[in-house]
Amino acid sequence: MKSTLDKSSTYLDDNIHQYILDNSLRESDVLTRLRLETAKDPAAIMQIPPEQGQLMSLLVQLISAKRSIEIGVFTGYSALCVAQAMPSDSYTVACDINEDWTKTAERYWEEAGIRSKIDLRIAPASETLEQLLSEGQGGTFDFIFIDADKENYDVYYELSLQLLRKGGVIAIDNVLLFGSVVDSNIVDEPLRNIFSESSIKAIRELNIKIKNDDRVDISMLPVADGLTLVRKQ
Repeated sequence: MKSTLDKSSTYLDDNIHQYILDNSLRESDVLTRLRLETAKDPAAIMQIPPEQGQLMSLLVQLISAKRSIEIGVFTGYSALCVAQAMPSDSYTVACDINEDWTKTAERYWEEAGIRSKIDLRIAPASETLEQLLSEGQGGTFDFIFIDADKENYDVYYELSLQLLRKGGVIAIDNVLLFGSVVDSNIVDEPLRNIFSESSIKAIRELNIKIKNDDRVDISMLPVADGLTLVRKQ
């Protein structure tokens, strides 16, 4: 049967995906409502699925994260997942350029009681990351999630490595681009309008770069639209 959730994992049979959700997903009421509201947005394809959010929540708990960075906020689902999983004195820098989408994020963060833990910065993410470095915050963050404009992923990756502590984790979203990293003609409209040739080229090149990057340990997972986990050595 078809998944009852608004976005299924790209690489799983619907029945298997639903089984995983039925037997694993623990999604809070506020997260569910945020996800369902976001599903009505024409840009809802940018929303991560709930099982990915739960994985990220578990990751930050496993590494005892207290400081995180979110590159690409959209309506705030992933930031909420991470901030809820971290201690009350945790700190998240959330980077985005869209004030309309982030207004939705702030509304749900406030409702969830974690708004004070998130430092939302409306500016190009590269500028925010460089500012953090200039403030002496290099090597101080535990977890970073990259889910923004694909052409700048390599820039975000390099700046994130500088900001990350040893043993910290970067999670990089959309590393498979719905299969277009293998065949750029595999996706139909409207995805073809979202993932340009330059986006596909950028992700392909970054995937190869990270595979050969001896500064990090890596694992590329077929979760949602592909998620690469990077641990800084």
